[in-house]
Amino acid sequence: MMGQFDYQLIKRELVMKEHQKKQEIADLALFGGEKACREPLYVGRPNIGDKEIFLKRMEDILDRKWLTNDGIYIAEFERQLATKLGVKHCVAMSNGTVALEIASRALGMTGEVIVPSFTFIATPHCLFWQGINPVFCDICPETYTADPASIEKLITPRTTGIIGVHLWGQICNIQQLENIARRHNLRLLFDAAHAFGCSYNGQMIGSFGDAEVFSFHATKFLNSFEGGAIATNNDLLAEKVRLMKNFGFVGVDDVGYAGTNGKMSEPSAAMGITSLESMDEFVETNRKNYLQYNKLLSGVPGIKLLIYNQQETSNYQYIIIEIDSDKTNIDRDDIARVLQAENIFVRRYFYPGCHNQEPYSSYFPYAKHLLPITEEVSKKVLCLPTGTSIGEADITKVCELIAFTVANGKEIGSKISPELPILSHVV
Repeated sequence: MMGQFDYQLIKRELVMKEHQKKQEIADLALFGGEKACREPLYVGRPNIGDKEIFLKRMEDILDRKWLTNDGIYIAEFERQLATKLGVKHCVAMSNGTVALEIASRALGMTGEVIVPSFTFIATPHCLFWQGINPVFCDICPETYTADPASIEKLITPRTTGIIGVHLWGQICNIQQLENIARRHNLRLLFDAAHAFGCSYNGQMIGSFGDAEVFSFHATKFLNSFEGGAIATNNDLLAEKVRLMKNFGFVGVDDVGYAGTNGKMSEPSAAMGITSLESMDEFVETNRKNYLQYNKLLSGVPGIKLLIYNQQETSNYQYIIIEIDSDKTNIDRDDIARVLQAENIFVRRYFYPGCHNQEPYSSYFPYAKHLLPITEEVSKKVLCLPTGTSIGEADITKVCELIAFTVANGKEIGSKISPELPILSHVV
């Protein structure tokens, strides 16, 4: 009818406009063109389970008037976690950082502890806060995880432990690290913040070393708003960390350890249970996204996608590309600048390496000379958006923009000011 809007036609035109490829360099938003995405795409947008079920649990928590201090939802969350991981004990914590602090303290780590520099800053911070010196080891270029040969070279009489980090779902060489720890009588703790739902030789991550620590922060594959957990098969260690997370109380008025407040709240546990119930859906979405990225980026020169081992269980949580600037004719940072201008907020995980951050850069100014692979990889990798908030059309846009940027890399790079900041939007 004349004078009446054809909403379907308008919608189709908007979709077609959003799916238009960049034809010229001037079409890039960085140089004045329209943004490819109307709404920002982020790395780490939270996965949300069934909201109605979660809200019913929240009503129950409020009706019970029991908000923290090991309520029924904490107990249920811990039980389900232990079952999922195949471990005897899983102790929920307020967050992953506190879990690392408590686990390392409960294990009696002192002096020096070897840890990769290529990780989130919380890993060495959990040691430094306790007066322990983090000694940074290099990584393997294939898995981005701690290099056993590098660890061996760093062991001294002051070394009391090793923290291995399972990065982006890539699992440490657990067998070699366990052998090193056994031969040198060292404690072995794993930072498994990225590895919930992943396996090693068919066995779920969670039961290796003396203990493994998980994060359920909002940006993680499985979240409890804020939260973490320590998984272990050691009965005495489990008992100790339970006491330490509650100020060290061993009775109503009796303190037996120098503990802290590491307790998870009931609402967080309720969110964790709700997330567990949707875990298979999260994994399947991540896997589909990964396969689409793999398909669309496979022919782009100089772009190498992190490949997940199909023989193992994975959460497919991260989409990581490694950029060879000799082949792309444009470096990682300029590609990031192009994408962020289009409303695609990629992340430089974990640039520039913990050893280049304070206070470690002041304490260990020559560490970079001992970490050549870390130095190299930190300048190459980029993390792309994925998760349940990302659709096929979004992934297509991201990949088309990367392909276009690489195809015109030299010219685009020459027009970008190196002073242009790279934003670090975190949601």
